[in-house]
Amino acid sequence: MYRLTDRNRSIGEMFSSIAPRYDFLNRLLSLGVDRRWRRLAVAETVPSTGGRFLDVATGTADMALEISRRKGAGARVAGVDLSVEMMRVGLEKCARAGRSRSVAFLRAPGECLPFRDGVFDSACVAFGIRNVVDRDRGLREMCRAVRPGGRVVVLEFSSPPGTVFGALYRFYFRSVLPRIGGIFSRGSAYAYLPESVLAFPEPHAFAEMMRAAGCVSVTRRPLTFGIVTLYVGVR
Repeated sequence: MYRLTDRNRSIGEMFSSIAPRYDFLNRLLSLGVDRRWRRLAVAETVPSTGGRFLDVATGTADMALEISRRKGAGARVAGVDLSVEMMRVGLEKCARAGRSRSVAFLRAPGECLPFRDGVFDSACVAFGIRNVVDRDRGLREMCRAVRPGGRVVVLEFSSPPGTVFGALYRFYFRSVLPRIGGIFSRGSAYAYLPESVLAFPEPHAFAEMMRAAGCVSVTRRPLTFGIVTLYVGVR
């Protein structure tokens, strides 16, 4: 049994506070490239049509909806998150897209997923694993919930290499992004974003964490000059 920590609660409350503007700011701050990143991540999940999928830290359900669209009418997605307000936005989006029957939402921490062992074909988390307080436990839970031979797919920000581009990226993340976020939403949430990204393990170290959690054949692929890394592991 996992008991929510104060850190779990504060993260959930923070995301609830920015839920109404979250999608708008995602598109603005990524210049819309986040949609392409999600498509590439969904392409790594199995099976290619139909199947049962878990979306951890589902938020406003962008990833869950992408899975539902790509995998067809037979696919079912369970989205879990700590923020009720974020999932409420996601529920409304699913209704507008006619996907209410294929996507279900549950409030749960990534460290304690309310599912049987091996019930999903693939599990994914997009830009949310850094918000799981006990990251090792969260990865073990994702692996546990996936059938043997299924996949665990993680899409997460990373710090791009290179003296010039890396420095520009860090300047944007630390100085520009929080100011833009503060104009449209709660500024502290967009100060948290660069802090959490820059504190995240290097790609090779995170791939090792996935292996330790129960994944084999772990691959990592930098996207958009290394701003984001796509990790894929086999249960």
